[in-house]
Amino acid sequence: MIRIALAQINPTVGDIAGNTARIIAGLKEARRAGAALAIFPEMAVTGYPPEDLVFKPAFIQANLKALEQIARQADGLAAVVGFIDRGDDIYNAAAVIDRQEVRAVYHKHLLPNYSVFDEERYFKAGRNDALFQLGELRFAVNICEDIWHPSGPMAEQAAAGSQLIVNISASPYQYGKVEYKERMLAGRAADYSVFLAYVNLVGGQDELVFDGQSLVFDPKGQLLARARPFEADLLVVDLEVERILKRRIQEPRLRKTPPRNVPLVKLSAPEPARGRPAAPRIEPHLPETAEVYRALVTGTRDYVEKNGFRKVLIGLSGGIDSALTAAVAVDALGKERTVGLYMPGPYSARISEEDSRKLAGNLGIEFHQIPINDIFKAYLKTLRKPFAGLKPDTAEENLQARIRGNLIMAFSNKFGYLVLTTGNKSEIATGYCTLYGDMAGGFAVLKDIPKTLVYRLAEYRNGQRPVIPKRSLTRPPTAELRPNQKDSDSLPPYERLDPILKLYIEENLAPAEIAGGGIYREAEVRAIVEKVDRNEYKRRQAPPGVKITGRAFGKDWRLPITNRFRNGS
Repeated sequence: MIRIALAQINPTVGDIAGNTARIIAGLKEARRAGAALAIFPEMAVTGYPPEDLVFKPAFIQANLKALEQIARQADGLAAVVGFIDRGDDIYNAAAVIDRQEVRAVYHKHLLPNYSVFDEERYFKAGRNDALFQLGELRFAVNICEDIWHPSGPMAEQAAAGSQLIVNISASPYQYGKVEYKERMLAGRAADYSVFLAYVNLVGGQDELVFDGQSLVFDPKGQLLARARPFEADLLVVDLEVERILKRRIQEPRLRKTPPRNVPLVKLSAPEPARGRPAAPRIEPHLPETAEVYRALVTGTRDYVEKNGFRKVLIGLSGGIDSALTAAVAVDALGKERTVGLYMPGPYSARISEEDSRKLAGNLGIEFHQIPINDIFKAYLKTLRKPFAGLKPDTAEENLQARIRGNLIMAFSNKFGYLVLTTGNKSEIATGYCTLYGDMAGGFAVLKDIPKTLVYRLAEYRNGQRPVIPKRSLTRPPTAELRPNQKDSDSLPPYERLDPILKLYIEENLAPAEIAGGGIYREAEVRAIVEKVDRNEYKRRQAPPGVKITGRAFGKDWRLPITNRFRNGS
């Protein structure tokens, strides 16, 4: 029996001193739990993804010095810690620490270069490997992407005699990915008849959120333990090493993989685990809507905290988007750090004010009201001559949105608040938003949330404690920039719009393919796709927001602004 501890921590990119302190605290906690081996996530020292910080020699050197400091604190147990190594090139690496020194370093073999990942830009692929002897246990280490490929390093590590595969990861959250990932990891453990310990980052980093949920599987692919979602956690597990041999006697497939000559590094013999055996702990999965909500709360909280803002400011409208954004902000930061600003204009309905005030009261947040009517009239007077003879149109509508943008940014400048924008993915995709107006701000909480999902999230939040006024959920969406305006004047119903956007944005289907199933008319699809294509310039100027779906606007979406290609036409 050997005890391992998976230290699921929340690092900040570039906060090498703070990350080092978190790792050292994790070592101490693992030692108190009687663990012989403590495992930390990918790039735990630097935070992930460090992006172009990797090009700074001082950054690499600081991370190497921090690793030395960490090693000196690792007395009484072995540890695996993710960092950036420097040799003939730069490597995404894992250090294996024992006797208060780095005994070996593993370099990541398979570098992802898709979606939000750009590792080939920064690192050289590794080729080295080693086997580690810790008492009766033999284990090997690999990093994140290495385990996603059936033909990756794990096959050779198992054939070389590894009984435990340690995979350190920085795997971002994505809606629908959690259960798929668990099935994949369970299959890897069963295929190679090994224990598998997967430790993941937790917390928000710019657009990305890491959900934690570190895992341990037995040699049959059965789940032994799962850490908490979206929280720092230490998952302690006892492994029965003798189960490996029994399993492999009955499983001949590994004998068909020729073993490589992998060096064996002998680590200090661990002390027997003290006290009772570690009770298996399998934290439950969150329901899908609750999971997305927790991702938004985590991403918002960490963006605000890690960038040093005291409070956030939200432009309230009485609508569902600003209501959900405010609820997320309060759950992330607390009511004392959330401020609402309602800015009624000439077309704002009384119920918008009532619902904005009710929301603020339900959440217990600071509330301000500043009418924009006089400012709007001053703008119209100033523009009277150049606009003479022309009918009011989107120019006058956008003036109202930009006045609000100016006011909310004035609050931001004066008080140091971070403005949370309230636009959702459906609006940002189709350009149904105003540059320097409702897009003005520092972080877009709902940037990757389609409108139909906004409603589900709001219903979920009200199921915990009703805070969003019922009328905000049932009232037809409106920007209130002209008389009797509704979103449906400019866009199809969101129940039709969102599936089309998903097929075009996430699946890359052409309009003819989307319409091929007979559910949507091709002319309708082409009109929506045209809106998406021609509004890239707006999205390029939008603030960052939490990535939730399979393809988010931001790191995940890189289309040229100057672009005459029209998909399928």
